[in-house]
Amino acid sequence: MMLIVGLGNPGPNYEHTRHNIGFMVIDELIKRQNAQKLSSSSFNGELFKFSNHFLLKPLTFMNLSGNSIAAVKKFYKIDNVVVIHDDLDLPFGTLRFKKGGGDGGHNGLKSTDEKISKDYVRVRMGIGKPEHKGEVVSYVLSDFSKEEEEHLADWISFAAKAVDYLLEHSLEDVSSKYTIKKFQLK
Repeated sequence: MMLIVGLGNPGPNYEHTRHNIGFMVIDELIKRQNAQKLSSSSFNGELFKFSNHFLLKPLTFMNLSGNSIAAVKKFYKIDNVVVIHDDLDLPFGTLRFKKGGGDGGHNGLKSTDEKISKDYVRVRMGIGKPEHKGEVVSYVLSDFSKEEEEHLADWISFAAKAVDYLLEHSLEDVSSKYTIKKFQLK
């Protein structure tokens, strides 16, 4: 049993922003797996199930994501958690995988670490960084550029395929097969 979480912010204002790349991958996984929505307001998130696995989009806003993740993890007694998130320290289109590590200033990861520990797999999706450090908040909450949009659907699909692969394979196998430095159309 695995809990796969996509980090993001709820609402139409954030739907297509860089910070919501985790939600975008979860939406793709819901379609691929024909996942069924579970109803429970106690999780503060949208929860879906397929086979013996769960997909979660926390609706607590990024800074409190850990509350939703911890509630689902505890209720279903899930040990294996995967968190899909945007990463400013990686160029747009990068896809990397790791277990544990620091939060890199990402408030969603910080909240998750506080609520469930750092013992989870991270699917790091590079979104690049703004020119000036003072622009980080506006950058992550802005839409992808026109050029990035041209590659976004394929990159999201590729990331979802990697997460599907992770359901049956080791982190090392997924990392060696799906790590990319920069996504390019084939």
